[in-house]
Amino acid sequence: MKLLSAAILFIALLSTNSIHAQVKKDTISKKNISFERGKEYILGGITVTGLKKFSEETVRVFTGLRYGQTIKLPGDKLTSAIKKLYESKQFSDVDVYLARLDGNTIYLQLDVQELPQLNQVKINGIKKSKAKELIKETELTLGKMVTDNLLVTTKNYFTKKYTDKGYLKTKASLDVTKDTTDINVVNISVFIDKGKKIKIKNINITGNKAISDSKLRKTMKNTKEKFLGRFWKGSKYIEEDYQEDLESILDKYSRLGYRDARILKEGISWNEDNTIDINIELEEGRQYRFAEILFVGNKEYTDEQLMSILRIDKGDVYNGAVLKERVKGDNTPTSVDISTTYQDNGFLFSQVNAVETKVENDSITVEIRIREDEKARIKRVTVSGNDKTNDHVIFRELRVKPGDLFSRKAIIRSIREIGQLGFFDQNVTPDVVPDYQNKTTDINFSVIEKGGSQIELQGGYGGGSFIGTLGLSFNNFSIGNIFNKEAYKPLPMGDGQKLSLRLQTSRTFSTYSFSFTEPWFGGKTPKSLSFSVYQSNQFQINPQTFDVDKDRKLGITGASIGLGQRLKWPDDYFQLSQTVSYQSFQLKNYGFRVGDNILNNGTLNNLSYNLNLTRNSAGPSLIFPTYGSEFTIGVKATLPYSLFTNKDYNQPDDLTAEEENDFLADKFKWLEYYKLNFKGKWYTSFTDKLVLMTNTEFGYLGFYNNDLGQTPFERYFVGGDGIAVFQLDGREVVGLRGYENNRLSSIAGGTIYNKFQLELRYSITDSPSASIYTLGFLEAGNSYDNFDTFNPFNVKRSAGLGVRIFMPAFGLLGIDFAHGFDPLPGQIEKSGWQTHFIIGRQF
Repeated sequence: MKLLSAAILFIALLSTNSIHAQVKKDTISKKNISFERGKEYILGGITVTGLKKFSEETVRVFTGLRYGQTIKLPGDKLTSAIKKLYESKQFSDVDVYLARLDGNTIYLQLDVQELPQLNQVKINGIKKSKAKELIKETELTLGKMVTDNLLVTTKNYFTKKYTDKGYLKTKASLDVTKDTTDINVVNISVFIDKGKKIKIKNINITGNKAISDSKLRKTMKNTKEKFLGRFWKGSKYIEEDYQEDLESILDKYSRLGYRDARILKEGISWNEDNTIDINIELEEGRQYRFAEILFVGNKEYTDEQLMSILRIDKGDVYNGAVLKERVKGDNTPTSVDISTTYQDNGFLFSQVNAVETKVENDSITVEIRIREDEKARIKRVTVSGNDKTNDHVIFRELRVKPGDLFSRKAIIRSIREIGQLGFFDQNVTPDVVPDYQNKTTDINFSVIEKGGSQIELQGGYGGGSFIGTLGLSFNNFSIGNIFNKEAYKPLPMGDGQKLSLRLQTSRTFSTYSFSFTEPWFGGKTPKSLSFSVYQSNQFQINPQTFDVDKDRKLGITGASIGLGQRLKWPDDYFQLSQTVSYQSFQLKNYGFRVGDNILNNGTLNNLSYNLNLTRNSAGPSLIFPTYGSEFTIGVKATLPYSLFTNKDYNQPDDLTAEEENDFLADKFKWLEYYKLNFKGKWYTSFTDKLVLMTNTEFGYLGFYNNDLGQTPFERYFVGGDGIAVFQLDGREVVGLRGYENNRLSSIAGGTIYNKFQLELRYSITDSPSASIYTLGFLEAGNSYDNFDTFNPFNVKRSAGLGVRIFMPAFGLLGIDFAHGFDPLPGQIEKSGWQTHFIIGRQF
C-alpha cells in the first residue's frame, strides 16, 4: 500500500494546528498497491480507524467526500477533505492510505486521532468568584476540544491577566488528567500563584536637561510611582502601557524642538522591598527652530493666506507634531489646517506635504509642497441603513447635493444634522468614493436606525396619594400615512414628525396633553409648525381628614401654536421661533395665594407671545455632544392691558371677603408680564469620550404697571432635579442639584434667577441600544424675589457625580449624588447630600 504522500505533504504545510501527517506502514496488507498518479478514479468506499467517540459516518461527512465521485490521486478533492478534517478542530492527526484498488475504483482508509474533550476545569489559588470569571473569559466550556495551543494560550492569558494588574511575579500552571467517567475526556487543574502586587518605587530618568524629571514623569500617563494618598491612578507596571509612555516622552521632546531626542537605554530593576525601579536614559540632542517656510505649487491661495492657516513663524521652536496638524489636520471636525482648507473648497484630489529641505545648525527649512489638481464635484449622494425613516427626511438635512463642489466641511455638517434628528446612532459613516478620471465623487451616508418612539409608564407615591403616568412619544411619526393600513408597523413612521400624548393622574390632580410638530411645514423649507392642547385639574385636600374635596379645584385649559424658521444669517445654525399661547385658569373655592391675599373663585386668562432666537452648533450626537454650543435668547410677553384702562388697582381696605375675591378676580382677569431669558452651553472635548459642558442661565420676570405688580404665575422655581411635575401655571423649574426640589425659591416662586454649571462627561458606550455616560459637576445658582434682593454672587453651591442612560424606548434615565454646600433659605445647616433621579428629561 502506498501513502498518498503528495496530498499529505500539502496538507501538512497548510495546517495551522502544528499537526503533521506522517507515512505509516500498511497494517491491512503488506502488498504494495500501484496506482497511476494524476489519473481520475471512482471513490468506492472510506473506512476510518482510530475513532473513540465519533462514528465513521460523522468523519465522512466532515470530509465532504461521497461515494461514486471521481477523484485524482493525488488531487485537490482529497487535499480539501483532509483540510476540512483539520479545520473541524476535532482531530490532532489525520493520515490517508490507499486500502484497495479495483480497476478504476479506489477504497481509502483514514487513520485519525481525536482530540480530547474538556470535562471539568478547576482553578486554585484565587477566589471562587474570580475563578468563575476567568473560566468564562477563556471560554473553557464543557466539550471544548483540548489542544496544545489551547493550553499555551490559556496559561499565557492567566499570567497576563494578573501581571497587568501589577502582580509581576504571577505563575500559572496547568495539569491535564484523563477523566475515566467517559471516553476521551480530560480535566484541567489550574493553579495560579499571583504573589504580591509589585509597585513602582522610583522612575529614574537621566540625561535630561531641558525638561525636568517631574514633568517627564507627568508625561507618563499610565506608569506612575507609588505615592501615599494617590487613589486616582495606581502604581503598576504594564509593558504595553509603559512602551506607550516612552513614546509620550519622545513626543514631549519633539513638541519642544528636540526632534533628535532618543532613549538610549531603559529597563526595570528589582529592589529588596519587593518593588521595582524604572530606569530611563535619554539623549536630548539639540533644540531646533523653524527657518524659512516655503510654499510650492499653490495657485488657489497666496503664501500669506496659507501662512495665516499654518500659524508658524520663522524662529519658532520646531514642533513636528504641530507642523503635521497644521498641514494635515488633527482628525477633529473643527480642525483648521491647509489640507482641510483645500478639501473644503472642492480640492478633493489635492495633496499637501511638509518636507524638511535643509537642516543647518539648529535651523530647519520646511517646504510645503502642494498639488492642487482640479476641483471635484459631487456626482451622487445616497443613504443606506434607514429601514424606517424615509429618504427625504435625511436628504433635506444634508449639506451636500449632487453637482456641488466637494466639501469636507459640508460632509461633517451633514453628519451633525443627521445626528440631531435623534433617529439614528451617532456613528454616521460617510463613504466617499472618488472618481479621479472624471474628477467627481459619490458619497453614501451609512446610518444605524434606532427607536424613534418612547413610552413612559410609571407609578409612584407622593403627596399622600398614588401617581400614575402614561406617556407616548413618537419622534419619527408620519401623519400622512395615518389612513394607510400598510404603513402601521405598528404605527405609521418615517416622516420625522413628533407626536406626543401624556396622561398623569392621582387623587389630587389629573393632566392630559397632546402635541404635534411638523419640522418641515410644506416639505420644501426648514419651517416648523407645532401646536399643543392640554387640560389639568388640581383638587385641594382637607388638612385634617386628608380627603380630596373635588368642589375645590383649579382647572387649567391651554393651547399653543408655534412657527419656527431656520435662518441663513448670520449663519444657518440660527433659528427664530414664535409661539402664541392661551391659558384659562378656572378657580372654584380653591384658595390660590396672590401676594398677601387669597383668591378663591374666578377665571384668569393668559394670552402671551413668545419669541426665541437660538443658535445650536453642538454635535454630532444629540445625546452626547462633543463640540459646538447652544444659545437661546427669549422674550415672552403679554399685552399691557392695565395701561389701556383707567382702573384703580389699589385694593380698598373695607372690602368684604366676597368683594375682595371679586376685586382680585377682576384685577388679574388678564395676566400681564414680560419675561427675559438667556441660556448658553459650550461643549469642549478633551478626547472623543471626555467632554466638558459649561452652562450659564439667567431669567427675569417683569411687569408694566407698579400698581398691578407681579403676576402670580410664570415664576421661577430653583432647586433639585429640575423636573416639573404636572404644574401648567407657566412656571419654569430650574434644576440645582444638592438641594430639595424648588426649595431655593420662595413659596410663590422667584422673579429672577441665575445659574452657573460645569459638567465633565465621560462616554462609556454609544451603542444604538443604549448610550451611557458618567458625569461630575459643579453648580451654583439662586432665586430672587426682586431686584432689591438680587445679588449674582449670592449663590447656592453644589458638587456631585452622576450617570445617564439613554434607551430609545424609554428616553433618558439617570441618577445624581450631589452635595449642597449652603443652607436652604431660613435654615442654618447646609443642605448636605441629596440623591436625584432623572426620568425622561431631555438633554
